[in-house]
Amino acid sequence: MECNLIETVKAIFTQYLEKKGQRKTSERYAILEVIYQQEGHFDAETLYTKMKKKSFRVSRATVYNTIELLLDCNLIKSHQYGKNVTYYEKAFNCMQHDHIIDLETGEVVEFCDPRLQDIIKTACELAGYEPSHHALYIYAKKKKK
Repeated sequence: MECNLIETVKAIFTQYLEKKGQRKTSERYAILEVIYQQEGHFDAETLYTKMKKKSFRVSRATVYNTIELLLDCNLIKSHQYGKNVTYYEKAFNCMQHDHIIDLETGEVVEFCDPRLQDIIKTACELAGYEPSHHALYIYAKKKKK
């Protein structure tokens, strides 16, 4: 399944690059592949370090520029969890989920509650809107035991 997913996102990325008149480089595809092989959130510097450890010859600028392209074609999403760092995650074919951010440790916990979709749909209908997407961040502290 993972192989099919990577081939699918590569095809989407190829279409996007062709439409935008961008070059289809092996470095861009390697970055995409590494992103889709990992789980969870990542920041650009961590991705750059991972690419270097895997002996990919990519510059920091290539990583940052590719992230911008992947954001623009909706293959990744960005998040800011109240810090000065932007985190990213895969966006294609990923289940809708929301985030709880631990204020003390910065840990991010993903969760999904289908009731939120009903609330969003109702709120939009009442206001005369059609929902597109949403992001929910809950900042919290762990309960003392």
